[in-house]
Amino acid sequence: MPVQYHTPAPEALFPVAGVRLGSAAAGIRKPGRLDLTLIELAPGSRVAGVFTQNRFCAAPVQVCREHLKGGEIRALVINTGIANAGTGEAGLAAARQTCAAVAKLMDLRAEQVLPFSTGVILEPLPIERLKAGLPAALMALKADGWHEAAHAIMTTDTVAKAASRTVGAGQTAAVITGIAKGAGMIRPNMATMLGFIATDAAVSQPMLERLVKEAADESFNCISVDGDTSTNDSFVLIATGQGQARFESIDAPGWADFKAAVIGVAQELAQAIVRDGEGATKFIEIAVQGGRSVAECKAVGYAIAHSPLVKTAFFASDPNLGRILAAIGYAWHDEPGLADLDVSRVKVWLGSQGEEVLIAEQGGRAASYREEDGARLMKAAEIRVRVDLGRGRHAARVWSCDLSYDYVKINADYRS
Repeated sequence: MPVQYHTPAPEALFPVAGVRLGSAAAGIRKPGRLDLTLIELAPGSRVAGVFTQNRFCAAPVQVCREHLKGGEIRALVINTGIANAGTGEAGLAAARQTCAAVAKLMDLRAEQVLPFSTGVILEPLPIERLKAGLPAALMALKADGWHEAAHAIMTTDTVAKAASRTVGAGQTAAVITGIAKGAGMIRPNMATMLGFIATDAAVSQPMLERLVKEAADESFNCISVDGDTSTNDSFVLIATGQGQARFESIDAPGWADFKAAVIGVAQELAQAIVRDGEGATKFIEIAVQGGRSVAECKAVGYAIAHSPLVKTAFFASDPNLGRILAAIGYAWHDEPGLADLDVSRVKVWLGSQGEEVLIAEQGGRAASYREEDGARLMKAAEIRVRVDLGRGRHAARVWSCDLSYDYVKINADYRS
């Protein structure tokens, strides 16, 4: 079960003017479950996205990148079960056939469709099943289809992930709603998941492209479940322009609040992914401060978040906290600027529910630290690790989870 997270109720997910969603059971991998989603966008909608940096990127990722260069996007199609990754030219052909089939049904050009897939890698996409399921997804299109779509894009997720909010008033009022999937193969290096956020605001294309990157960096690029980067990571931001808010420049009234709300929705979805990490029992925030750059703060945060030894200690509520120091000490492998880190200036705290204890300073265990305090704090469902590098003014946060027996079981049985 996820760590203190529940899927919002359908009525808590606000429809976005200019967006309709429909889901269907196409039998892509397993019969009888929703596994195909179609998203229709109003004419004039603007779309921007960021994608995996994995060199074995999936065929649909490659096609999305091509189509986003071509102009107006009018539809998205998402399948679960098969990732269509590691499938070579046949996979690219299947992704393009998917776009062509959607375009024919919706009277669009194939270049106006973005395809997305998630699931098992190295297996061919059953394109005929996908195409056969499209009419049902088309018939199911509705403005309030967000809740159903959140469930239809799941793979090993135990809960659907969605978030929604309104921001501003009058001429700056905007609706923002998003869904995401992800539970394993989670490491920042784009986002290691599928995420879709839409707003009824009108946002210029350059601002939208900048915002999607900033939102990813503040959310999906700050999470880690197991340190693996997927082949299919995709995060898309849609602005339909069907509402009242208009943002053509960063000086536009309400832009700062709107930007913060978009990032807030992205962070809510990102944290939901970590809370639903495969087999996770604890949600861990790692806050690193006192760095010379954000990059080195993130490198330290990721080193702690990715360490199997740290993660298993948290699962066992074992205050074997020297593992955190070890992770900090090797973070320079990812960020060479940390090679001259003065460990005598580093401080580390452990906290939960408003309580925080100093565990390390001056290169070793803090004189005030008691192991019973560490053990008590590590039993909490939500834990915070705070690190001060003592060498600058920059800071960063990373969200992670523990590593449990169930993680091994889930991934050992993934294809069965």
